[in-house]
Amino acid sequence: MSDSLLMLEVEPQAPHTAPGGAYPHIFIPAQRQSSRPQPHFTTTVPKEYVHRAAVAEVLLTGWQPLDEDRFAVSAQWPRAHSYFTSLCGTSYDSTLVAETVRQAGTLVAHAEYGVPLDSNFILNDLQYLCDPTELEVLGTPAELALVVTCSQIRRTRAGQLAGIRFDVEIQRDGRSVGSGMAKATILRPEVYRRIRGEHLTQDPGAGAMLSEPVAPALVDRRYAPDVVLSPGEGEGRWLLRADQRHPVLFEHPGDHIPGMVLLEAARQVTRLLAPGSTAIAAESSFTRYVEFDAPCLIEAEELDSDDPAVRVVSVRAEQDGRTAFSSTITLAAPPA
Repeated sequence: MSDSLLMLEVEPQAPHTAPGGAYPHIFIPAQRQSSRPQPHFTTTVPKEYVHRAAVAEVLLTGWQPLDEDRFAVSAQWPRAHSYFTSLCGTSYDSTLVAETVRQAGTLVAHAEYGVPLDSNFILNDLQYLCDPTELEVLGTPAELALVVTCSQIRRTRAGQLAGIRFDVEIQRDGRSVGSGMAKATILRPEVYRRIRGEHLTQDPGAGAMLSEPVAPALVDRRYAPDVVLSPGEGEGRWLLRADQRHPVLFEHPGDHIPGMVLLEAARQVTRLLAPGSTAIAAESSFTRYVEFDAPCLIEAEELDSDDPAVRVVSVRAEQDGRTAFSSTITLAAPPA
């Protein structure tokens, strides 16, 4: 296994498990047969199943097998997420679609394919497509219905899941919000320790100095800690800026910069290059870990588009002269 894989989150949470080390399934509630009205309760899935330390960051509320490799998953988006809503609070950010796809994949891997909770997930690819009109924040939280289809399943000689692809369809009130795809490699702790070596013992915050951010308003953020870009040298170049105190982007400790920070960097780049545009699709690949102890250059350029209604931006993260992350983002141009 090469060290050129990037993991989105690397600190599996040790859960309080039931006897035998497994959670009971939390299925989507079914309608009971009764002459009396039955209350409807909604809770989140175990936070360990989606690699989150805070219950507030868990988006999924249940799941149910449809057949061997297809699953129904329910989710809820809060009306006022602390990070993934617009400044005016009227719409969800499309990055929330990507996070929902990621969580759905890890949930199914643990709950249905028996991946141990101390395993390490390596995100290889993540794509999403969404309809901006379905990202509007309404008077109640957005209730979502997902269908997750799994393919390209690889197992170790011992039968444990080693790799998988997740295709996710997302609906809201019967209308399509969008879709997504993720590919992941799954490593046991001993393999991950061998790959990461001394990086696991380093203090990621030791001697770290935060560079000055670009103006928050330019990337649709309110505060400097929310900004992950610093001005770079030359047009279309920035430095990655990662404030490890951030409660969402650094939701739990890790030994490298999380993939979600790179996705956010790409999102912020599009705000600088195409102000007022809305991301409707993205195709991202993670090819190397981004370490804390070396500068990471973010480069971007706008690509030619045959459709005048959209703009396309290519973003690349480079560290020590090697590409660690790349993303191609399609944006809907703002109304004339």
